Formats: sequence, C-alpha cells, structure tokens
Amino acid sequence: MAGTVAVIHIGQLVTLAGPQRPRVGTELRELNVIEDATLLVKGGRVAAVGRDAELRTRIPKQATVVDAEGRCVTPGFVDAHTHLVFAGNRAAEFEQRIAGATYQQIAAAGGGILRTVALTRAASEDQLLAMARRHRDWMLRGGTTTIEAKSGYGLDDATELRMLRVQARLNNEGPARIVSTLLAAHTVPPEFTNRRDEYIRWMVEALIPEVAATGLAEYCDAFCDDHAFTVNETRVVLTAARAHGLGLRLHAEQFRPGTGAALAAELGAATADHLETVTEETLGLLRAANVQPVLLPGSVFALGRTNYPPARKMVEAGLAIVLATDFNPGSSPVASMPFMLSLACLEMGLSPAEALTASTLNAAWSLGLGDTIGSLEIGKQADFLLHEFTDYREIAYFVAAPARPRVFVAGKEVTQ
Repeated sequence: MAGTVAVIHIGQLVTLAGPQRPRVGTELRELNVIEDATLLVKGGRVAAVGRDAELRTRIPKQATVVDAEGRCVTPGFVDAHTHLVFAGNRAAEFEQRIAGATYQQIAAAGGGILRTVALTRAASEDQLLAMARRHRDWMLRGGTTTIEAKSGYGLDDATELRMLRVQARLNNEGPARIVSTLLAAHTVPPEFTNRRDEYIRWMVEALIPEVAATGLAEYCDAFCDDHAFTVNETRVVLTAARAHGLGLRLHAEQFRPGTGAALAAELGAATADHLETVTEETLGLLRAANVQPVLLPGSVFALGRTNYPPARKMVEAGLAIVLATDFNPGSSPVASMPFMLSLACLEMGLSPAEALTASTLNAAWSLGLGDTIGSLEIGKQADFLLHEFTDYREIAYFVAAPARPRVFVAGKEVTQ
C-alpha cells in the first residue's frame, strides 16, 4: 500500500458524507462528524474514514502518519466565485469609497472595472501569472483547495485569452484546482461605448466560439446590471455560450431586483451569483430550475453596504446555497474563505454547519465537481484541512484569526 497517508487522533472529522447531490434545507447542517477518528488516504483519494480504534489495524507499516493531536479535519474550501487574475490594485478607489463615493459613481468616472482593464491589458502573460500566483497562494494558505476564476479584465481578444491561459497554467502547476470561466461580458470596454451591439456580436460570433474550441473555459458568465449588460443583452451572450457547450453562471441582482436572476432560471444556469436584492418570487424560480445561489458577503462588506443576501429565506425555500469570496481588486479584495464563514453567520444568519457546507460540498456541486471533491468520502480526492482548532465552529467564531491550517491536496501537504 505504497503512497498511503494516515491522519490519526482526529478530534472531529467532518466528512459531509451523504446524498450525492447539493444539500438543501435542514440537510445543510448534516456534517456527519466522526469523533476520535482516523482518515486513510491511498493514491490521493480517501480510502477509509472511521474511529481510531476501528482503523488502527488497517494502517500499513510504510504509511506516512500525521498525528492530528485531537484537532479538527474538514474538506478543503471550494471558492466558487473569484476574479483571480488581474494587474495592479484599486487602493485609490478604496479611499474614495471611504470618503463617500459609491461603486456606481466611481465606475461612471472611468474607474472601477475599466481601471483594472487598462492595467491588465498592459501586463504580459508572465506578469499576470506572477500576480495571480500570489493571489492563489493567499487563498491556499487559508484553506482554499479549489478556485473558480473568471476572466473579464481584458475585454478584447488578446487579453481575455491571456487571462484564461494564465488560469490554465495555474491549474496545470497546482496544487490548487482552477476552474475557468469566461467573463468578457463584464462591462462594455471604452472603445465600444457607442457600439454596444458590435461588442456583443464580437463575443457571440468570435470570442465564445474560440474559447469553447480551445477548451480554455468551462463556464461563461455575464454581469447583468444597470452599468453593465441588460437582461436581453445577457440572454444573447449566455445563449450563445450554451450553444457552444459552456456552462452558465450569472452575476445577478447585486444592486436592484430584476437584473438577471429570473434569466438564470430561464436558461438553466448552474448558478446565480450575488442576489443581494433578489425577491421571494424569483427565489421560487431559481428553486424550480435547480439554480444554485452563490452568496458573496465579502463584496457587501468591502463596499460598506448592509443589504446582505437573504440567506435564511434561501435555505427555507430549499435552495442549495454556496458561499464564495468574490475576490477582486475593486468590490471585494478579500481572499479568505474563513472570513466568509464568519460574515455568513454574523450577517446572514447561517449556522456554522450551514456555512461550512455551503463553502465546501455545495460549492463543489456548483462547479460540477460534487462527485470528486467537497466531502471526505471513500473514492473522492483527499483535499482536506487540518485546523488549529478542535471544533469546526471555531472556523467562523474566531473572526479574521491569523489561523494557518495544514492544507492537503490529493493527500499531500502543500503548505508549510
């Protein structure tokens, strides 16, 4: 049994074992915790989970043994909404917002997304890779083992493809898994300000087919908002993406109702993201269409706003909620999934168990990976965290603690 890893003396092993589908309602609290546990990994996959006393005799002599010393083990975090690749920063806009400027005012003055677009277009692929690797490492040190990453700071053929290649290179080098999403429909670039239809036609007729043909993205996203794309424009983009075999994700209803969530249901998108202003009627549409809400409390926090997504209503409506960081240089320069759990509990009324499920197993299902990662069950990839804590609730309870879990991807420790 060469290549076996045995993690012994686990105080709490949070397996999240159960039905092979996203968790809804009261299921979000069903963590399936084993106390005084051992986790066996062979060939990078979970080989066995159980009580120490039951599994001790199954540990081969040549196994690598990790003593958890009574601490907690959970699946690695799955961050299902990030803008990982970009150049520069928007610290000046951070200062402007503190002084009272709104996100929309900054964007109207030529800042916001377009500021990052200019910087990203000017950066080489290797420069973008170096910056994205740093962002990836921040996430990895906090326990994020799988990252969905969007393009969208190029808005032209060369830079959008450059961003997607950077994400592919990061995925190939590991250790974190990167799932790529095309987000050319992030905003209209300045050279197309008075030619919106031409920009949409270019995405539909040129960029989307090229990206699909090269396999550089698995999903296509669009920002449906007053300062980005209308519902009808978004429908055109995402319908084309679906026709070319890309999965659909959608920025929706961040600032006002009626900006995209119903469209996500209409098109059968995998996710509708943000949803700070979503209505109960639209939640019903999402539930009927099995669209997973991706909730991004980091952007509400970083923008100094107070209208967090109605997570409790979503749980009560039977939606399979997901938590993610929305890591980006403007509205959510937040790379920490543990901080998202704290915000979800303190500001959105989720229990620690619900928040953990939303940031691991449900997030994995939203990326089409629920049968591979997100829980610690026999046959799944052994992506797990050995926390400094003894109780999983402490992840959310110790807000912004400088905790450094030991991070394992496919059974191999990847952080020091």
